[in-house]
Amino acid sequence: MLNSIIIGDCIEEMAKLPAGSIDVIFADPPYNLQLTGELRRPNDSVVDAVDDDWDQFEGFEAYDAFTRAWLAEARRLLTPDGTLWTIGAYHNIFRVGATLQDMGFWMLNDVVWNKTNPMPNFRGRRFTNAHETLIWCARDKSSRHYFNYDGMKALNDGLQMRSDWTLPICSGGERLKQDGKKAHPTQKPEALLHRVILSSTRPGDVILDPFFGSGTTGAVAKRLKRRWIGIERDEGYAKIAEKRIKAVAPANDDEVTEAPSKRAQPRIPFGWVVERGLLQVGSVLTDPTGRHAARVHADGSLIAADHRGSIHQVGAAVQGASACNGWTYWHYRQEGATAPQPIDVLRQRLRAQLN
Repeated sequence: MLNSIIIGDCIEEMAKLPAGSIDVIFADPPYNLQLTGELRRPNDSVVDAVDDDWDQFEGFEAYDAFTRAWLAEARRLLTPDGTLWTIGAYHNIFRVGATLQDMGFWMLNDVVWNKTNPMPNFRGRRFTNAHETLIWCARDKSSRHYFNYDGMKALNDGLQMRSDWTLPICSGGERLKQDGKKAHPTQKPEALLHRVILSSTRPGDVILDPFFGSGTTGAVAKRLKRRWIGIERDEGYAKIAEKRIKAVAPANDDEVTEAPSKRAQPRIPFGWVVERGLLQVGSVLTDPTGRHAARVHADGSLIAADHRGSIHQVGAAVQGASACNGWTYWHYRQEGATAPQPIDVLRQRLRAQLN
């Protein structure tokens, strides 16, 4: 069952899977686009729009019933700490979001995917539709969901990853073709699934995609050493996905292993830095600009003007701030160095020794 594609209706096939067996679900359900007639460009050529039967519903009531049915199975399948991602556009995402809340899912984020190369608005009667919305939610309020905070920060050049992601739509060599046409009308870019999977799963976790399509979820999951299950009712799409995933080479274990979280690393009191002689008693620490200075006391406290306390307390006091990370605020000058370094360097040195 794992690392395979199940052919069939997603609701019926999800009902056959054991409860609590899935860590994360990524769902790209029909958008219920409600297209009527052909969409044409200014040169009168026909746009290859989504007009497949799987996106056709009699009305909102039918679409809402379908949404409740697959979400009920999704919630049953998730582990107690599992999470679900779903993506949509203005046609459907608000209805899906309301249903998620009505059913007890706990909202974590809505992520806006800003498309760098969206399809133009050919009729010129509304704004170019340049984004889609992803909803990320936990199974319920009490779930202790996993989030790879440090990995997302590293992916974003050391800055906290925001909830607006600027990525191109699937095009060029990544876009799968069949007989010169798109193999699937709504193929998602692998970069989008890379962020989803890296942020919310660990290597070995099980990811279910109940609307598997061309298999983007499976391809990225395999590359990142996650286990996956795809459900797809269209045998043609399933064959395309199977061929695609078979060609993917998984990364090495050490290339996908999560970097240790700073929160999980052993706590190092500043006093240990002093007692081990990494900083001498009486050493002068400064802020990055050299505006504020403090002297190191033998018990690991700092003294600065009228302030005395921990590296964090004194750092906050000299700035008139409510809080301060003293490890990154205070700097010391190492002999031979051209510029002061944060005392966090010394903490990391001690951690390396402990490990």
